[in-house]
Amino acid sequence: MRKFAFALTACALFNLAQPLAASTAKSQAQCAPLGKSKVALLALKNAGWQIDADAERNRFVLALVDCNGSPDPELRDGIAFEATQHYLRKGLVNETTLAELSTKLQAQLVEPDKSGFRRPFAALNLSEVARTDRIKSWMTPDQRGQLVEASVDYMRSITDHRGFDKVAGYRHAVAHTADLMMQLALNPAVEMSDLSRMRDAIAVQVAPAGTSYITGEPERLARPILFMAQRGVFTEQEWSEWLAQFAGPGALGSWDNAFQSQAGLARRHNVTAFLSAIFVNAQASDAVALKPLATGAMDALKKLP
Repeated sequence: MRKFAFALTACALFNLAQPLAASTAKSQAQCAPLGKSKVALLALKNAGWQIDADAERNRFVLALVDCNGSPDPELRDGIAFEATQHYLRKGLVNETTLAELSTKLQAQLVEPDKSGFRRPFAALNLSEVARTDRIKSWMTPDQRGQLVEASVDYMRSITDHRGFDKVAGYRHAVAHTADLMMQLALNPAVEMSDLSRMRDAIAVQVAPAGTSYITGEPERLARPILFMAQRGVFTEQEWSEWLAQFAGPGALGSWDNAFQSQAGLARRHNVTAFLSAIFVNAQASDAVALKPLATGAMDALKKLP
């Protein structure tokens, strides 16, 4: 009887494993740019991503977009992102491909994403696209404006705040989108009105309800703010007023009993980490344009419970 029961259990486990194995196989099959297997992709990585033919290289970069949703961090992060970053930073992708890549990645920002990988890695790869336009302008004003809009809409919409998982690797939606906004903030072709929209979108994610950041999000959110300030387009009063909002209780309604609730502790932790990152970096800098940030951040910190 025990043998029979064991046989049933083993059979049940086998049947349960089949869908999981099929799902993993399907996801890896979707991440097969130009038909390359994971083994072939790792070999290409070890060879320094060498693809001599321009046309093939450009097709390969576009095909890597399909890997953003892979549950395998080695495929998604260690191969797809690293390869894209390599080709873009080396200037090995033409402008036509860059424009198409931007469009495909922006589309992923609004596609269904149950596993939570595709959107964050679309944002991370878009940061590299934005960087190419910062280094050497190639986008039209409309293309650049659309990228700003996509970044703002996605930053505001983020509700999945998972950072790192030892099996699945990073999702890191807030941090990756902050990286995208940092590249946009550094671009002198991005106008003040767009900087203002990005700044307000960042404010939404400084202390989201129910989340206590542990994977560096406050520091990453601070970076685009620091670079915006260096642009000198906001006045000292504007920075002071913007930073002052974080000293308030937000959705808590009151700081009373903040130390007796998870929500209160989380907000205080996130706000303190963000304002501290702003203050330390601004205070340590010799840039005059950053001094209003240091003053505003310290004033806000002093008002926290």
